[in-house]
Amino acid sequence: MTNEKLARGADRPALIVGVLLLALAGIVYYDASKQTITSNYGLGPTAMPYVACIGLVLLGLAHLFVAFRDGLPRPEAADKSALLWIIGGLIGLIACIAAGGGFVVAITILFACTARGFGRRALLADVAIGFVLGLVIFLVFAKLLTLLLPAGPLEHLFI
Repeated sequence: MTNEKLARGADRPALIVGVLLLALAGIVYYDASKQTITSNYGLGPTAMPYVACIGLVLLGLAHLFVAFRDGLPRPEAADKSALLWIIGGLIGLIACIAAGGGFVVAITILFACTARGFGRRALLADVAIGFVLGLVIFLVFAKLLTLLLPAGPLEHLFI
């Protein structure tokens, strides 16, 4: 640690993000503890909020560690094209679910657009990967957690 770092204290953005992530983990934990939904078999729908809570706690603690150690790296300029692809994917996801297209198709759109936003140019491969990931996620939620995600015509073949 440099003397300059010691003089100015913790990296403020990393500290703020770390505290906010821990607060969000507390909210998720509280909300999950108040759920009364039970499952006769399997993990049930209350398992995922606890998994998310653990992830938020780990991310929050990592941010706090970085805040007092090295600080966050300075951000680069945003790539507007990449942001537009990712925002377009989110809009596509929302529109697909709102139109009744279902979770798997919506996630396929989101994955392909996000991959393109990150610079990948293999659209057909990304559509295939997004489709498989969406289908696996849908089946895990539907069969293991007994929690249905937005279903369209494709998902009705599996439930």
